[in-house]
Amino acid sequence: MKRFYPTLRVFGILLTGFALTMLVPLSLAWLWRDGAATAYDEAFLLTFGCGLGLWWLTRREKRDLKVRDGFLLVAMVWVLLPVFASLPLMLQLNISFTDAYFEAVSGLTTTGATVLPNLDRLPPSINLWRGLMVWLGGMGLIVLAVAVLPLLGVGGRQMFKAETPGPMKDSQLTPRLTHTAKGLWVVYAAITVACVLGLHLAGMDWFDAVMHSFTTMGLGGFSSHDAGFGYWNSPQIEAVTIFFMLLAGINFATHFLAVHGRSLKPYRRDPEILWYLVVVIGSVLGIAIYLAVQEVYPDFGTALRFAAFNVVSIATTTGFANTDFNLWPMFAPLWMLFLCSFATSAGSTGGGIKMIRAIILYKQIYRELVRAMHPNAVWPVRVGGGVVPQNVLTAVLAFGFAYMCIIVALTLLMALSGLDIVTAFSAVVASVNNTGPGLNQVGPATTFEILTDFQTWLCVLAMLLGRLEIFTLLVVLTPAFWKK
Repeated sequence: MKRFYPTLRVFGILLTGFALTMLVPLSLAWLWRDGAATAYDEAFLLTFGCGLGLWWLTRREKRDLKVRDGFLLVAMVWVLLPVFASLPLMLQLNISFTDAYFEAVSGLTTTGATVLPNLDRLPPSINLWRGLMVWLGGMGLIVLAVAVLPLLGVGGRQMFKAETPGPMKDSQLTPRLTHTAKGLWVVYAAITVACVLGLHLAGMDWFDAVMHSFTTMGLGGFSSHDAGFGYWNSPQIEAVTIFFMLLAGINFATHFLAVHGRSLKPYRRDPEILWYLVVVIGSVLGIAIYLAVQEVYPDFGTALRFAAFNVVSIATTTGFANTDFNLWPMFAPLWMLFLCSFATSAGSTGGGIKMIRAIILYKQIYRELVRAMHPNAVWPVRVGGGVVPQNVLTAVLAFGFAYMCIIVALTLLMALSGLDIVTAFSAVVASVNNTGPGLNQVGPATTFEILTDFQTWLCVLAMLLGRLEIFTLLVVLTPAFWKK
């Protein structure tokens, strides 16, 4: 047990820091007297006390973390932190632990699926807390911790490798990892501020602008209104949101390099961006034409407006909606669900397998076709001008296989529990890809409240597997991980 003390010590520090973030909605609850202050008081004291107590008991264990410790810590953060994040929801809204934990996991994993009805009537501080969870989870609490923990005598490289999404995990942007994490967060925060200003100028009040900027940059899709963006019915607000959703779907390392070097060259060199924009914009135009031909909307301009917002939202795994796209002809929402599986870039706040893996898989398939015709040909897989190492190819193929197996297995379990196949499949895909709304009974006009507890926990498992890109969580569950 003592070998886990260094990991528990760091988790205690993280939990203490997480408790401090509750002071933001607590301050709003006091200021606006929305009735939720007591819930935050109790949640803050319990979270802060547990974190401080855990740190105190293990404070003498200061050795640097090993790779195994990093994986365990990341799993602990994403599985246990939502327990404490759910406290204000349970205390204020009197909902079950299952529903509160689902909402917290959905927020911190930037999924954006909700079980809460009557969002317009919730205390503003509760909606702010939901948005803040998405924003914190967007870049990853571990990456933030990497910038702080070295000051406390704890190295962060192993945590960073375990948390960073995508197959290219070892590239650094600055000579020191701490500077990298700080730089990423500065860029993330700066773009968020720009999003707040843009949404306010487009017509949102300050509260909604802040709350929806959090969920836009985190690509998490929580809203403070049951009607989502249909509440405003504003093309200007939708245009601003589309722009920032597209920005958040790009690797933040690329944003950092562009800002740091004051140049657009990093965008031109990023192998994912062109594919990402071509796929998303092409899908917007294609679905707009399809909706116009099917006479879903009276003219192409209206079809383009609704296609642009909803396709970008689902493709970037945000999950906002300004209309019930569940009522569109089935091809359109199914194509959108397909997009959310791969469209966003590695290093973005989006979910899915990431565009870089999709590019590698496509090029690997093409290579196999060439080798079938020319068995002796040397045809390396190249991405961004470089040859993809064999170990990366193997890892991507294994990830793709695991991804498909998880979707099939969880869909079968959901169907076994009584859901129709469309609801079961879309709920699993939306959860694994951290997208939010699915189709049929879990479409954009409804919530996940209709699910049973068993089905809700299956979605929780899917969200955690998706956020930690499957292997980070599964490796902790293997017997070999626990052997000395």
